[in-house]
Amino acid sequence: MASSDWLDIRGWMDSIIGWSLDKTHQILPSSDIGLGPLGTINIQDGFSSIQGALHIFIFTSVMCTVVFATMMITLIVVPYIERKFIGRLMDRFGNTMSARSLWVGEGGVTAGEWWSKLPLGLGAPIGAINKALNKNFGNDHHTKSVTRVGDRGYHGIWFMLPGFVAAVADFVKFNTKAHIVPEKADRLVFEVAPVIIISTTVMVYAFVPFGPHIWAANPDLSLIFMMAIFGVAPLGVFFAGWASNNKYTLIGGMRSAAQLTAYEIPLLVTVLGIAVLSGSFNIIEIVDFQIQSSDTWNLFLMPLGAVLFIVTMIAEVERIPFDMPEAEAELVEGWWTEYGGIRWGLMFAVEMMRAYAACILFALFFLGGWELPFQDTLVTIPVAGSVFSALAAVTPGIAILLIKAYLMFALFVWVRASLHRIRTDQILEFGWRYLLPLSILNLGLAMVMRVALWDGSWPIWLAPLMTVGSILVFVLLAIDEDKEALKNSNRIYHTQTLEKAYPGRRD
Repeated sequence: MASSDWLDIRGWMDSIIGWSLDKTHQILPSSDIGLGPLGTINIQDGFSSIQGALHIFIFTSVMCTVVFATMMITLIVVPYIERKFIGRLMDRFGNTMSARSLWVGEGGVTAGEWWSKLPLGLGAPIGAINKALNKNFGNDHHTKSVTRVGDRGYHGIWFMLPGFVAAVADFVKFNTKAHIVPEKADRLVFEVAPVIIISTTVMVYAFVPFGPHIWAANPDLSLIFMMAIFGVAPLGVFFAGWASNNKYTLIGGMRSAAQLTAYEIPLLVTVLGIAVLSGSFNIIEIVDFQIQSSDTWNLFLMPLGAVLFIVTMIAEVERIPFDMPEAEAELVEGWWTEYGGIRWGLMFAVEMMRAYAACILFALFFLGGWELPFQDTLVTIPVAGSVFSALAAVTPGIAILLIKAYLMFALFVWVRASLHRIRTDQILEFGWRYLLPLSILNLGLAMVMRVALWDGSWPIWLAPLMTVGSILVFVLLAIDEDKEALKNSNRIYHTQTLEKAYPGRRD
């Protein structure tokens, strides 16, 4: 039996649509209507013949709309985490904007006392509010750099919506810019490439369940369909780089194609390992396997697969340190160079959507989806177990899944703040020489566990052994340093500093 919770969106929508169609059927005339030489027609009977197909069409359309709206609304938090968390990790307040900019203005420059020009004294209360806001939440700050930057300083006031206003401002800016196609570009491919990237990314979410009852499509092979669509978008990146007829965009497109080839195969082999371990190519069944049959999250059974999935997904969505196809330091903006306006803005949003999808998929594949951590154990605790059981029953699955996805995206940001961009040859070598063999090893381990150790449940020693063993291997690799290479600073990642940055050194 599939996992479930009280937020049965699909059930509610199905009932509402069925009730609406039944009522429509009842109010239609039931008597035959003469059409002269064409005979007669019964509208009610005709509606009955198409009611089933109409129900499926409307229900599917509604659920697609619900899933798309859920994705877009919950995606708002992702750029907020990016802006705020990267600022904290980089030891600064971060590139943020807040509602304060509405009355403070850009760098303290405002439109003046415009309210005084309103007739009949209508501007007096507006001016009073503006002055009160400036007095209490203006630019003055104990840190000089924050005061200097002005409207981008965050004062820790939660209701000032820091970060969100900037996203709206960016959208308005991109949407109002003119669209320019390079004179010697292949116009057809240049225009089609963003459509490929955007449409395929949105289609991925058709197979992503946000909860046990919040999904648009759930075929038996949903995992295969979703990964096939996920791998199409980078081809659009290559087309965009080639069609722009620019040496920077062409190099960016070629880098994207090479990187796609090097990381797509380990990703697919890793996902195949998940399917083998769970015994299904259906995403919801993979989640249910962790919650009900296995009673153990896949993270503890195949930690190597979890690491491989994270690394390959970061490379697939072209985030630091694998963002060489864009590489604004040496390629201006890579394959994005010739794009501007709303197309650039939408493709940037798609990059966030793909990273967001990767985080949700990690939560589904390795973190038990919409199950609370250690839920089955905590509900058995005397006294406190009943409280936790009630909490688990009240909390909808989508809330649990989103919290896990947001934490995973914070990990993506942490990686971005910690690691430097690496060269293309190093990226390809890492993919082919390390990730591909490791993904095959992970697949072999999954096969052994499924065939030799699965008999309706896992041996009690398996999860601790896999988890502790992986941690020990990680520690051994972490302390296995090449002292000579560190001395000469010729490691892949090398940063040297004489002083540690800290919050008191911002002035």
